[in-house]
Amino acid sequence: MTKKERYKEVLRWFEVNMPQAETELHYDTPFHLLIAVILSAQCTDKRVNMVTPPLFESFPTPEVMAASSVEDVYEYIKSISYPNNKAKNLVKMAQKVVADFGGEIPSTSEELESIPGVGRKTANVMLIVAFGKPAMPVDTHVFRVSNRIGLTDNSKNPLETERELLKYIPSKLLSKAHHWLILHGRYVCIARKPKCLECGINAWCKYYSAK
Repeated sequence: MTKKERYKEVLRWFEVNMPQAETELHYDTPFHLLIAVILSAQCTDKRVNMVTPPLFESFPTPEVMAASSVEDVYEYIKSISYPNNKAKNLVKMAQKVVADFGGEIPSTSEELESIPGVGRKTANVMLIVAFGKPAMPVDTHVFRVSNRIGLTDNSKNPLETERELLKYIPSKLLSKAHHWLILHGRYVCIARKPKCLECGINAWCKYYSAK
């Protein structure tokens, strides 16, 4: 099986069996989505969704958060992983958005990555989820699943994975494909013991065929 054939079959299966795929983070504005994505680093979406309702209510806009103290923000997110660093980044993020972007979350990768706490993956998430632009964020799930099933050839880092996925996945499917791979990695192709017998794409999986 060629790589092109593998991509075709895997994407076809997901289109049929998971026609709707989107982020599991809860949000109502691009600003709140950015907060949630920053908080989700090395933390589960479930935990993030537990703490964000009161956080969003208290900090409805970048202006409000920019004028707040790190200590104030910390109190809302102290059950999240690395709350001290994330509280600092959230306040700096809000201040940058207010000072440089007029309180609006920017919609280009370069501008997003200029914001404290926002790296390439977070910027790409914002592009596809908030602004509907073609991008391929690579988190631990996307990285692991892509290598395991054979969409990538043992890529050594997220950037290699991103470039290869962008090469083979049609731009119109990138947003869905990102979430397909995340959800597949989160619930089926899990890290320690993948549920291969329950997997709908095992017929095209390099890992499964080698077992």
